[in-house]
Amino acid sequence: MTTLKKNKLAQAALTNFRFAHRGANDYAGLLQYYRAEFKMNQPIVVRLTGFSPRSVAKWSEGVPPSPKQEKALVEMDRLLDGLARVIQPKQVGHWLKSPNPAFDGSTPLQVLERGEIDRIWRMLYDIESGQPG
Repeated sequence: MTTLKKNKLAQAALTNFRFAHRGANDYAGLLQYYRAEFKMNQPIVVRLTGFSPRSVAKWSEGVPPSPKQEKALVEMDRLLDGLARVIQPKQVGHWLKSPNPAFDGSTPLQVLERGEIDRIWRMLYDIESGQPG
């Protein structure tokens, strides 16, 4: 089996797993999966969601998030799904913490924390559509 075919199968399995968890209330399992698959530690999840370390710890223990927190988790899920289409999932955690010239030397996490997620979505669009960026 070619590497490209293996990557596509892995991507399909990744997407199916994550969508199966949406609405299933297994937030502990979902967060554990994110940490393992995307090499993201708890501080990265805290920064991605914008909620406290205590909130993330509670979700990791199985406490359901509030509707506002769940919205942040869905947004994080969407972003990770988008990133996994263009970056190997195991590289995402490192990429989020690395300064990036596309963001004027800021890290993607800093861009997100400034509320500029549209810059990341634009970058993903440009990469996927083949547009020069």
